Amino acid sequence: MQKPGQNIEFALKETSPKIGAGAVTGDKLSCTYDLVEQMHYLYVRVMKAKELPGDVTGSCDPYVEVRLGNYRGMTKHFEKKSNPEWKQVFAFSKERIQASILEVVVKDKAVMLDDVIGRIMFDLNEIPKRVPPDSPLAPQWYRLEDRHGRKIKGELMLAVWMGTQADEAFSDAWHSDAATVGPEGVTHIRSKVYISPKLWYVRVNVIEAQDLIPHDKTKFPEVYVKAMLGSQTLRTRISQTKTLNPMWNEDLMFVVAEPFEEPLILAVEDRAAPNNVTLGQCAIPLQNVQRRLDHRPLNSRWFNLEKHIIVEGEKKEIKFASRIHLRIFLEGGYHVLDESTHYSSDLRPTAKQLWKPSIGLLEVGIISAHGLMPMKTKDGKGTTDAYCVAKYGQKWIRTRTIVDSFTPKWNEQYTWEVFDTCTVITFGAFDNGHIPGGSGKDMRIGKVRIRLSTLEADRIYTHSYPLLVFHPSGIKKTGEIQLAVRFTCLSVINMLHMYSQPLLPKMHYIHPLSVLQLDSLRHQAMNIVSARLNRAEPPLRKEIVEYMLDVDSHMWSMRRSKANFFRIMNVLSGLIAVGRWFDQICNWRNPITTILIHLLFIILVLYPELILPTVFLYLFLIGIWNFRWRPRHPPHMDTRLSHADAVHPDELDEEFDTFPTSRSSEMVRMRYDRLRSIAGRVQTVIGDLATQGERFLSLLSWRDPRATTLFVFFCLIAAIVLYVTPFQVVALLAGIYVLRHPRFRHKLPSVPLNLFRRLPARSDSLL
Repeated sequence: MQKPGQNIEFALKETSPKIGAGAVTGDKLSCTYDLVEQMHYLYVRVMKAKELPGDVTGSCDPYVEVRLGNYRGMTKHFEKKSNPEWKQVFAFSKERIQASILEVVVKDKAVMLDDVIGRIMFDLNEIPKRVPPDSPLAPQWYRLEDRHGRKIKGELMLAVWMGTQADEAFSDAWHSDAATVGPEGVTHIRSKVYISPKLWYVRVNVIEAQDLIPHDKTKFPEVYVKAMLGSQTLRTRISQTKTLNPMWNEDLMFVVAEPFEEPLILAVEDRAAPNNVTLGQCAIPLQNVQRRLDHRPLNSRWFNLEKHIIVEGEKKEIKFASRIHLRIFLEGGYHVLDESTHYSSDLRPTAKQLWKPSIGLLEVGIISAHGLMPMKTKDGKGTTDAYCVAKYGQKWIRTRTIVDSFTPKWNEQYTWEVFDTCTVITFGAFDNGHIPGGSGKDMRIGKVRIRLSTLEADRIYTHSYPLLVFHPSGIKKTGEIQLAVRFTCLSVINMLHMYSQPLLPKMHYIHPLSVLQLDSLRHQAMNIVSARLNRAEPPLRKEIVEYMLDVDSHMWSMRRSKANFFRIMNVLSGLIAVGRWFDQICNWRNPITTILIHLLFIILVLYPELILPTVFLYLFLIGIWNFRWRPRHPPHMDTRLSHADAVHPDELDEEFDTFPTSRSSEMVRMRYDRLRSIAGRVQTVIGDLATQGERFLSLLSWRDPRATTLFVFFCLIAAIVLYVTPFQVVALLAGIYVLRHPRFRHKLPSVPLNLFRRLPARSDSLL
């Protein structure tokens, strides 16, 4: 799994976790949780209490404390309530249980030392075991006892059982490994599933306006339309028709999420007037807008424009006959890109009517992490409160936070529907900064991407992936995360048919959006998704969403530029190798190989119908030969490919610079001069390519009359010779000439090349 030249520290490692334990024992857990290690928990569900004794006034501020050895879990307290309802679940990991008695204590917060109202004791050996899909264990009423074991007034409804992480109470439970987190921080450490909002493109075709009333009646206004939708603002160009009935016929594109909360506001403004006076505006609720599923045009509508003025300190509406002609609709045939196109996890159109059936299931077991670095300092020592986020399609998942551990074990399993294998699932590990002692910001630990098309169907991949993060000091390994991944194909025919379909929905090809439009719309879509997920509970915060969606992937980086350049060179290396091999054939470095090539060439010339079958048979044999060395493991972050292992410190500092820059003017000047130097070399190469192209075009342009005369007469002679000579003879003579022995070669350039290099180019006309 280690690639040549790659540091073994950053390599992918195959693991053998004890997953699917239920498959051996016949446990029902194997049906749904076979990609994670089985973990046993003691669950305590505290429902409610009744008839609790109080003070002299007959009231109390009750809460429940669940004790198991050194662990203490507490519910919230109620003021002056003798019949409280908590409905809270506590989960204690069986691995950490060091006691044989479970104690559930009801206390009174109103008393100075939190007086004990009563308690209930359970022997752990007598607690029943429950495994889903068994129905939940029914809570029972238990009579409270005093410290001497005598029954007292008051009852508590409880359910106590031994279960696993497959239990439905697992995700909302208070966990013993988070004992240091108070009741107010519990919501920030729970595992959750989030759904991205449904995104639409809104196309506003601004056609014309009628009967505008200008601010200055002595001249025609310079009118444009400004459209606002939430934080997005776009404007048309200034109308070229200098009348009171201006025309634009221009499209404006927005991104909006369901449910539609804000209206589309259109304002007609006069640039020639002071402060761009608004000549009229209208607000259009998006709930009433038509939805388009294909490229067929929809009907346009006229909307009345309103104008408000201030009269004696009051806002009054002026009613007049100005109106604007629009065609507005929600585009359901596009896929709204909210992530980098290279790492898209969903390619379906917005409209559900256009979705095709799923082709498979993706199951992921997030098992554990180990070797994590300290991400913050608490009580004078380094610590990490790690959790994992995964994103595929519209579904985001967040594991629970394992508090104060460098080797967290999550063992949580999730499932996604797969509609296209040419998609990527992204995992991110983070340090929780929103629990007591945190910094208020979730820090990045690392990221892993897995492309589904690189996975074999129905095979379980268990690997430990390195978590890598770029810092101003360079690449740093912050730990490893252990994952189990399985792609299950539901229909092989549908999956193979998918490879013949366009990658994006049809509207992207029938009415394509420009690159600038896509970049702008993607940025708006990411902001909307980030804002919506930040409003969930617990929130998936902005820094997490932006990191998962690669919000800064378009920013300039010298390191990325080098990596992309060498990627291109690696792609061309095959052609370069073929060229070198052919040069060796032409120079008779290996006479036997050259003679065999001569024989093959003569056979193909005499029997041209064998050319294409030979080519495809050769490709088939190469593919079959390479099958033995096919990749057996999913790809992962490659530090060598990314040029992360030998990056210059100044290039790293430039990559981490803000936009616009926050560095000193001297530093910016140095980097600008370096960029000019690189751009100068690129400019020279582009100029050389342009020169060669212009020389080719000048063959028949008579810019050099003597060269064109020679070429024209050569073409005439060549036409006559090729007409009277069979093509096979010409091809045979040309091939033998190219493959001739070095004894018949000389080092000087050929006559056609000499003629080509003497042709004029337009570089002479450059200033």
